[in-house]
Amino acid sequence: MFAITTDNNSDLPMTYLKEHDVGLMSLSYTVDGQTYDAHHPMPDADFYARMRAGAMPTTAQVNPEEARRVLEQALETHDCVLHIAFSSGLSGSYQSARIAAMELQEQYPDKQITVVDSLAASLGQGLLVHFAVQMRDAGQSFQQTVDWCMENRPHIVHLFTVDDLFHLYRGGRVSKATAIVGSMLNMKPVLHVDDEGKLVAVGKMRGRKRALDDLVKRMGEQIGDYENKTFFISHGDCLADAEYVRDQVKEKFGIPDCLINFVGPSIGAHSGPGTVALFFLGKQR
Repeated sequence: MFAITTDNNSDLPMTYLKEHDVGLMSLSYTVDGQTYDAHHPMPDADFYARMRAGAMPTTAQVNPEEARRVLEQALETHDCVLHIAFSSGLSGSYQSARIAAMELQEQYPDKQITVVDSLAASLGQGLLVHFAVQMRDAGQSFQQTVDWCMENRPHIVHLFTVDDLFHLYRGGRVSKATAIVGSMLNMKPVLHVDDEGKLVAVGKMRGRKRALDDLVKRMGEQIGDYENKTFFISHGDCLADAEYVRDQVKEKFGIPDCLINFVGPSIGAHSGPGTVALFFLGKQR
């Protein structure tokens, strides 16, 4: 059986990672001068409370030393390692993992490390990890799992809305004028992650509930013939809204299982409190 590793921008619960033996690289984040990471975290609710109080966190990508540590640890007990990385369109963490993998491949020529650029974020990345875990645990080979991930990563659909446009403006995702006018008119953007793994606005709705409903409507348009047995939702400390979307999806599409978790600080620093994101398999992103 092969090893699977990822990074904390997959936003999978630590209980899930431990239960399924998934190794974790960490992007770090700094709040009010103090630096944290997945191994020494600030509680998610505290992080969002700090943001609501005016804190402006910064983030840093996985560095090659951290990547090497996690991959080498996996190589101690496995001949093959599959690492599923945060989108290269949003971070240099994928490149750090590739550098570490190439160095280790020279050191361990009889072993195999494959780094997959998920082109995904948050629980979209987490959903790809989840499918890889299921394949591994069902006895699929290392190469079969790698091939499936590469073939199906364009079908991991991300749909999300944010509550405050100024966080996206600060991260360079929308213009200042868009942020000001959108906030004045109570406009809530709907965004997705495109085939290059970058954030793209796909619509805007007046009012929070309409934006949440639009996520579900777009799911119906994009799901196609794909049979989803589970879907994931991440949120920026707004569990009730995440549960509202979950209930709408279950009612409309009959998908039985849903995993809900926080948008972790490394992504939440840019999306802000009030983010709700929906992830599933579909015909296109």
